[in-house]
Amino acid sequence: MPGPLLDTLRGKVAERRPVWLMRQAGRYLPEYRALRAEKGGFLELVYDSEAAAEITLQPIRRFGFDGAILFSDILIVPHALGQDLQFLAGEGPHLSPRLVDVALDTLEAAPQYFDPVYETVRLTRAQLGPEVTMLGFAGSPWTVATYMVAGEGSKDHHVARAMAYRDPAAFGAIIDAIVESSITYLSGQIAAGAEAVQLFDSWAGSLSPRQFERWVVEPTTRIVDAVRKLHPETPIIGFPKGAGGKLPAYARETGVDAVGIDETVDPRWIHRELPSGMPVQGNLDPLLLISGGEELDAAAREVLAAFEGRPHVFNLGHGIDKSTPIAHVERLLDVVRG
Repeated sequence: MPGPLLDTLRGKVAERRPVWLMRQAGRYLPEYRALRAEKGGFLELVYDSEAAAEITLQPIRRFGFDGAILFSDILIVPHALGQDLQFLAGEGPHLSPRLVDVALDTLEAAPQYFDPVYETVRLTRAQLGPEVTMLGFAGSPWTVATYMVAGEGSKDHHVARAMAYRDPAAFGAIIDAIVESSITYLSGQIAAGAEAVQLFDSWAGSLSPRQFERWVVEPTTRIVDAVRKLHPETPIIGFPKGAGGKLPAYARETGVDAVGIDETVDPRWIHRELPSGMPVQGNLDPLLLISGGEELDAAAREVLAAFEGRPHVFNLGHGIDKSTPIAHVERLLDVVRG
């Protein structure tokens, strides 16, 4: 029997709201920090399937979340497409060569980087109870492209946005490569045991409406169509952070089964605007988990009330912060679970 999270993503209204938190496996947990100190850097953990499976399971053991989200990173796809990937202490990820400087076809693909991630999924699924849903993920093409073009993260994604205007053919080729690689990657995760997958478009909010349609909606639709043909029973969650007023069109046009919403979206508004019965995920402000107290309780109850009667997965509006007190997560779960 599927667990409450999988049931909800398939359109059922659960008696108890299922809950998982983005970045629930990570730096706020002492058991994660201990394992990372033992094993080394972040990328080393991602490619160590046994360690990555252990990290994926840590929050399930501690909190009993309804979903286990694969411990990995959205930049595995550019690594597999042939860019060198490093995570530098205090600086974040670096990709080279930058695709603003060199052509995509100069890269040599390295699809073997997907294999340890698939093994992580297999190892994790084998250790989960049937009531816990195994979640896989990939970055959406626009967000992944911003890193591939600039070689690193940025606040306004100026380099990628400028290239998309200046040379849409070259930028489109990068998007196409990410689409095809992501289809392979997500399909491999599902074959290994992922029961639902999420597309993270963390930088979708930086685009104009026309560019959003071209670089977010259209490539996301291609991924959803292809993955659904291969795995028709697997729900796909789309999370276009910062989309705001463009969210309803994204939900209708991409074909995703469920839509994630960030903390800037009014949950009552999106409840009115989304197609009737479409599952939704979100959207507590992660900063409330740091502050805690009665304000946290009240905000969580507001999110629960806003989606009453709609299939709803309780989650944050983005990832949990590394400074979040564990006691505050426990308090949130007490509210959500009644």
